[in-house]
Amino acid sequence: MVIRGKALIFWDPKLPGTKLGRKLDAIDTDQITPAADCVSESLETLDERWKAGAFRYLMPDFRARVHAGQTFLVAGDRFAIGSSREMSPAGLKGIADEAGLEMVIVCGHNMGDIFRRNALNLGLHVVQSPEAVADARDGDEFEFDPGTRQVTNLTQGTTYEPLPLTPKEDEIRRSGGIVALGRREFRESVGRAPVIDFPDGALARRMTTTEQIVWAHRVDKDRQDLKPGDTLRVYADLLPASDGTAPFAIHTFNQITGGATIAPRQAAIANDHFVFTGRDDDDKQTAIGRAFAKEHGLVKPYYATPGDGIFHFYFPEQGLVLPGQFIPGADSHSRAYGAYGAVGMGVGSTTLGFGWSTGYVYFTLPKARRVRVTGALQPWVGGKDIVLELLRRWGAAQSQGMSVEFVDERLQLPIAYRNTIANMMAEGEALNGIFAPDDLTDAWYAAKGIRGLPYPRTAPGADARYEIDEELSLDAVMPMIAKPFSPGNAYPAGEVARERVTFDKAMIGSCTNGSYDDLLQAALVIARARGAGATKAATPFLVFPGSGGVAAQIERPDPRLAGESIAGVFRSVGGEIRQSWCGPCFGQGPDALQPGQRAITSFNRNWQNRMGLGGEGYLASPAVVAASALLGYMASPSELGLQWDPDVFGI
Repeated sequence: MVIRGKALIFWDPKLPGTKLGRKLDAIDTDQITPAADCVSESLETLDERWKAGAFRYLMPDFRARVHAGQTFLVAGDRFAIGSSREMSPAGLKGIADEAGLEMVIVCGHNMGDIFRRNALNLGLHVVQSPEAVADARDGDEFEFDPGTRQVTNLTQGTTYEPLPLTPKEDEIRRSGGIVALGRREFRESVGRAPVIDFPDGALARRMTTTEQIVWAHRVDKDRQDLKPGDTLRVYADLLPASDGTAPFAIHTFNQITGGATIAPRQAAIANDHFVFTGRDDDDKQTAIGRAFAKEHGLVKPYYATPGDGIFHFYFPEQGLVLPGQFIPGADSHSRAYGAYGAVGMGVGSTTLGFGWSTGYVYFTLPKARRVRVTGALQPWVGGKDIVLELLRRWGAAQSQGMSVEFVDERLQLPIAYRNTIANMMAEGEALNGIFAPDDLTDAWYAAKGIRGLPYPRTAPGADARYEIDEELSLDAVMPMIAKPFSPGNAYPAGEVARERVTFDKAMIGSCTNGSYDDLLQAALVIARARGAGATKAATPFLVFPGSGGVAAQIERPDPRLAGESIAGVFRSVGGEIRQSWCGPCFGQGPDALQPGQRAITSFNRNWQNRMGLGGEGYLASPAVVAASALLGYMASPSELGLQWDPDVFGI
């Protein structure tokens, strides 16, 4: 049945009401569903808050406009980038559903891959047509044919052919979404044991690391040749969620399986998003995952209680993330697992619930690009500086949704740096980023007592093909600071220092830079700066360890700090150690930014309102944040008069 409605256009506010007006690009999911509205108080009322909060700040009358018939949402390129929050497509669809209408998203190039997948899962119509976007005007009448996926601007008499779906994606769409598909495949999946077999040398020679891992984990073993754009079923080694994303995954699992017929496959849940807010509705949300874990016997380390850690740190630390694995996580920063030689990516909640039911997910193989990291690390440069420089270079196009293969040619990037880089491929809009396992990877696991890794070591094949092959020379990378409102809006810290940008808070930690090594590097800067007379942080200085294990470890003496502990060094200048959780990174809890406040942080996102409504976030490495905390303005450690010595400050 053909769908009709009027255009609801998101115009770029920089060019309002002019003939140069253009549609708004890069609308992220934080703008579609603000963090405070991502709460579900029960499985029966999952989407109530999601509908009420849709575009709360970007377009406050959005719900009323949809109910009035403006059901063709028109936006520019890179629509719905960022967080995996499936609350966004579910909330948008729910707003139309409650008025007996159907919504169609019409956007340009490079839609957020997780949102696109979630929309297909839920039956929300999405159309990528830059031409339709460019032509659309306020008041235009549109028509969409679900059968052909053609979209027509009736007012202008023009029909558009959208970017095609893969055959399997179209099958999922036509079948009624992920729940209907899961019910059809569930019975057969229960009797199928996963078989993981890596390609032989001749075949692997033509594959990237990601392609080899996907090939090894494919369900349908008769598929020998894979190419970008293919959609296939892929076994998962781990299917992790947070307390924020678990409820919708649980709902999907229950709908597919009946709820009590099987234990969820490869499930893991960490309570790290809504746990220390003191809010009753947040407690109700975390209770959903807690009840699910109790029902199905999920215990540590597969069920992490509040304070155990942020799951992108906690699960690798516990040995649940290993090289060669395929790990679709509900949350977007599951890309961090690429630091450990695994394919980690964000998929959203319904795909996760499908995976808990069947043991596998549907995966569309992306194009590949390679980043060869060459040259030598420069003074004070860490993983955050490297990824900020890369995002700056990529510009508005970012990674174009590709799989990014990082090659550390000199083996000089420790796991802490790799974690930051792979993690922030979410901000780089890559499907995943991966460092093939090497001697540094093996040493990291050996230091944790983990030996006898289950899968063979993989490496990119000599004849692997890349859509884009680029070099990032560390000779040219310096300490960086990203200004609002994009991680790619990055500048050399030396330039920013000349501006004397002050701030209200300095915060170190999160899933991007919360490891022991990250915090040690910051503590080394502070310890040396104290000797030069910098003895007090100029503003509140807050530290969020990546896990409870890291929080305990930083209380122990460290020989590199002359027997002091990292926590002791932080406290000596007024620093405060907080619980291990994600709250301030996405504007939750007592440390969220208030209107007009500014912070320098080692977090991963600084989009508008991300760290708190009306706040401004600047992103930097732990070393730069520590130096800035002492200086009172944003700058690198060299501004304190410290001279770089790799034996003193290096990790």
